[in-house]
Amino acid sequence: MQKGFPLLTTKKMAVKTMMTELKWFLKGDTNIKYLVDNGCNIWNGDAYKNYEKYALANSYGVDILSMDEFIEEIKTNDAFAIKWGELGPIYGKQWRDWKSIDTNWEYQEDWLSTNVDQIQNLISDLKTNPDSRRLMVSAWNVGELGNMVLPPCHYGFQLYTRNSTREEKIVNPGKYKVVSLMWNQRSVDTFLGLPFNIASYATLLQLIADECNMIAGELIGNLGDVHLYKNHIQQAKEQIGREPFELPTAEFSNVDILNGEFDYTINDYEYHPTIKAPLSN
Repeated sequence: MQKGFPLLTTKKMAVKTMMTELKWFLKGDTNIKYLVDNGCNIWNGDAYKNYEKYALANSYGVDILSMDEFIEEIKTNDAFAIKWGELGPIYGKQWRDWKSIDTNWEYQEDWLSTNVDQIQNLISDLKTNPDSRRLMVSAWNVGELGNMVLPPCHYGFQLYTRNSTREEKIVNPGKYKVVSLMWNQRSVDTFLGLPFNIASYATLLQLIADECNMIAGELIGNLGDVHLYKNHIQQAKEQIGREPFELPTAEFSNVDILNGEFDYTINDYEYHPTIKAPLSN
């Protein structure tokens, strides 16, 4: 991370879209209303596909909304948005509100349901026990996968720390720990999704490092089922012929990570033109 912010330069990245999605995750939100209102449309297809499936099954002659009409309803009709904008217990729900069962009771009928804020716990543990080997967050809640419109692709991440070197302390005075992040991903849309995943987890790592007064160390992706869709092949061929630019840097301010709020500035971002490709839902 000290070599620059890992934002793709061989095509222009939609930085605001990526940042908005991460804020949405950190807020624990699972409804596309926030995304749509902030110009992020990458989850629209999943919500519409869910609407279309249930609407077709229960329409009884009622016209099904087009995608554009559907999104307009999400924007303007709160009751509609609450019902059809919901994606189920996906990332934000699991990060901030994992449902758990408290079994510290003598009789099973007395077991209580509790909620676990994994992000809050992670930050607390980093501040109080930074050398723990349990600095993990999971989105793969097996008991709730069936209620999600899409099971998580990047399903968990782990943080680990080390002591900063003498040279690192000189560059970053007062920071005695380096924190790194490794995320695990079961399925990877290489052309569209992976560049977002890299930049998003880089942002999350930097936010956590700043919150805990640490240095952002390494960002590591552990990727399974890495694929290129057939309708992305020509775009990929165009991209790999481009010469990368130097990486930009990123600055974050007004950070309130537990409320999913932060401001950002990307400095010296030089990039090649956008390459459009269809999103596979």
